[in-house]
Amino acid sequence: MKASEVETKRFDKALDDILDLFNNLESDKPVIQFEADVLDKIERAKMKYGGDNIDKKMNAVVHEMLSWLDLDDMPSDDDETSAGEEGS
Repeated sequence: MKASEVETKRFDKALDDILDLFNNLESDKPVIQFEADVLDKIERAKMKYGGDNIDKKMNAVVHEMLSWLDLDDMPSDDDETSAGEEGS
């Protein structure tokens, strides 16, 4: 594909913009650091029983486990979002 000098400059700028966006992405830190063998079992369970089914069951288990903890004195993400919006 041939491109004029103007098109080449536009492409170079667009590529620079994409690379800049990529370089400035925040890393996605997992909420839970599963051990390798647990991750393997999760993947195998998802293949056998379906991803949505396993996600739903794991969410139910984690939700139940967290209900045992007293977290009333800790802010939730919703609280922090609301506080940030009020200051705007």
